[in-house]
Amino acid sequence: MRSAFKTPDVALSARRPEELDADLLVVPVFESAGATDVAWLDEACGGAVARARASGEFRGRLYDTLITTVTAPAWRARRVLLVGAGRSSEWTADRLRRIAITAGLHARQRFIARLAFVPVLSAGDSAQTDGSQLATAVAAQVVAEGVCIANFDGGAYKTNDDRWGWLEQVVISLPDSLKAQAGVERGRILGEATNQARTFSNEPGNALTPRVFAAHAETIAKGAGLGVDVLDEAQISELKMGLLLGVAQGSQEPPRLVVLRHDPANAVAGVVLAFVGKGITFDTGGISIKPAQDMDRMKDDMSGGAAAICALAAIARLKVPVKCLGIVPMTENMPGGRAMKPGDVLTSAEGKTVEVLNTDAEGRLVLGDALWYARQLGATHLVDLATLTGACVVALGKTTSGLFGTPAAWVEQVQRASDRAGDRSWPMPTFDDYKDLFKSEIADFSNTGGRPAGSITAALFLKEFTGDVPWAHLDIAGTAWAEDVKPYQPKGATGVGVRTLVELALDVETWGKLNLRR
Repeated sequence: MRSAFKTPDVALSARRPEELDADLLVVPVFESAGATDVAWLDEACGGAVARARASGEFRGRLYDTLITTVTAPAWRARRVLLVGAGRSSEWTADRLRRIAITAGLHARQRFIARLAFVPVLSAGDSAQTDGSQLATAVAAQVVAEGVCIANFDGGAYKTNDDRWGWLEQVVISLPDSLKAQAGVERGRILGEATNQARTFSNEPGNALTPRVFAAHAETIAKGAGLGVDVLDEAQISELKMGLLLGVAQGSQEPPRLVVLRHDPANAVAGVVLAFVGKGITFDTGGISIKPAQDMDRMKDDMSGGAAAICALAAIARLKVPVKCLGIVPMTENMPGGRAMKPGDVLTSAEGKTVEVLNTDAEGRLVLGDALWYARQLGATHLVDLATLTGACVVALGKTTSGLFGTPAAWVEQVQRASDRAGDRSWPMPTFDDYKDLFKSEIADFSNTGGRPAGSITAALFLKEFTGDVPWAHLDIAGTAWAEDVKPYQPKGATGVGVRTLVELALDVETWGKLNLRR
């Protein structure tokens, strides 16, 4: 794979802002900030901050930016970047994370290599009443995450692209404590894992075939200290995974099934958390072929698998005390001469039969066999991630992932993890009534229920392979790829899901004590 990111050196410093040695000093500023709140900065900049606010050039609106020169001779940094922090009443850790990304991207566009960041911990007076005071360790983590996520290049295949520089060094102005240091390290690892997943999703289909994907996953896993098995087509056949093999048979590229294991000695007893990720390295739709427009985007149909792999590597590097599995079925979905056809009946590894009504509903097929296998390997809690349905994009747009599952307490745990991670998700219904939509006259059920409630019927299809294990499904079809440029997100792969899975594992002491059996 082409190198697509660089992890900057991130360190803490207890020095005052004027003592920080950097090419650019970053300071978030609220809309409501008064003259006294930024007087120290305004004085250093010769009154430029007050003038910009008075003229309306900079109002502190969310993600607005202003670069001004430092005139105070005692300051080491000679330029300051003000980033709008929005309303103080809406201050959160995710806002700080996004501001750090915004600042990092702003610096890279100007080939500024060394940043110093002065985080806002308290949202003014509101911090006393609405809980918006950020812990130092949390602030250190999200700033480190943000600047690392900003250091990603979606144009890795360009041969003459000099539009962007790299961040080399970032200093965060916070008290240097053990908790803050741990926050920086966690943020750096999470940012790097997110960028690795983005790199996978950005790879073209001719470069990232199932075998290549599996080989890279094995390298990453071994580097993180994970156990890893790569099952080839013969071993997949021995497991009788008819759903995975059915999807794969239309391609000249053979399938792979990657199994990753994190088995720490101090693991919480009785818990095996399994991440199952869709690994379709390219999806034409098969015989039910997709329209030509935007089919090139289907190189990212393995984003769920990338998230599972990179999250598990981060969990191992962070030495999280929970036993984890990663299961990623990898294949192409192609319309070859041996491809599965509408009307075919496939038999899953669990023995359930599926009538294929639409070969473009292939993701749920490969995940069905993988979810069954995760249970065979001892999973006590399941989370699957997949760019599964266009219906979820219609329902929730491009900013929010669909969250399905059972029981409700497990779904709530996953949603809380996604909130902490900055990966928005929203719970969707899984009422049994929807199962009537994918009944089959010839098999146990079909692989699609048609257009109505398409994301729900897809989730309920997956549920058929989860037994009585607590299960959550994240439909990331809308969130895995950003179509619109935002101050904190360039167009392209987002790495969604990586941080959610890690945050979930880090919270094992909470949910590991709950009786979540269905």
